[in-house]
Amino acid sequence: MTTTFTLTTPVSRALNALALDRPAIQTPEDVTITPTGGALGAIVTGLDANRPLSSDLVLRLKKALDDHHILIFRNQQLSDDRFLAFTTYFGSVFRPPEDVPVLASEAAGTPPDVVPVSNQSGGYTGNGELTPHIDHQWTPLPSAGSLLYALEVPASGGLTSWYNIAEAYADLDDETRAEIDQLQLITYNPFTHPHGQPRRLYRLPDQTPTSAAFPHPLVRTHPSSGKKVLFLSTHTEVEVPGVDPEHAQTLIARLRDHLQNPDYRYEHDWQVGDIVYWDNQATLHSRTAFPAEERRVLKRVSLAGSRPF
Repeated sequence: MTTTFTLTTPVSRALNALALDRPAIQTPEDVTITPTGGALGAIVTGLDANRPLSSDLVLRLKKALDDHHILIFRNQQLSDDRFLAFTTYFGSVFRPPEDVPVLASEAAGTPPDVVPVSNQSGGYTGNGELTPHIDHQWTPLPSAGSLLYALEVPASGGLTSWYNIAEAYADLDDETRAEIDQLQLITYNPFTHPHGQPRRLYRLPDQTPTSAAFPHPLVRTHPSSGKKVLFLSTHTEVEVPGVDPEHAQTLIARLRDHLQNPDYRYEHDWQVGDIVYWDNQATLHSRTAFPAEERRVLKRVSLAGSRPF
């Protein structure tokens, strides 16, 4: 007798379909991990994200992410279900509180599991420049990472850069590290910013907050590697509670300038079939603009994180 179950969530459907298909399992011997030679990143070859991974291979990839902060998987061909199933080796899907908006959450309160990052109808982020930022930093529990899968890329522009914020922290002088190690940072939600009003880089005491406040350490400890990171985006509105506002503004501006040092950056020129998995707890990322008439279609899954400490 055949029993049919009704599955109602994308993750359940994706993992059930993979279980029924039962393709051959991949092992560490199938895969090569090669550093990019830049400030961060490694290229993973020999892996087919359609197939299940052995426990040893999953652990090797997680260790490589701690070491290199971004992993680049080339030449992938995936349905949304297979892409989603692959991401769940690395964590649960990020779901913000319904009262804290993020990219793609405005319609239903929470974003879809697979977010279309595209300048086409139904997609998000358009074709303009995106300044260096940490995804979901303004939420109570920022995402741990994201995987972005390229389906169509423009002939020029649309490159993504990642910045090594662990190395940026390590390179600070002792005096600066001593000053910032115990500070908290409020990052205000850009999705609640009043329409038409200028965007601020720092909130002063006489200015009305634009969102709820969820303070996190300015210097965060990575939950698996133990590395200290400078947990700061470059253009999102922030506040350092308990510090003189004039001094805090100057300090934040200096740290932001430091973070954007090219020595901390890897720039990725996308190819169709690329999946880039980045550690949102150890990197900033940005994007260059590209012509509006060209198509850029990618899919993103973000992974749940924990409270920063």
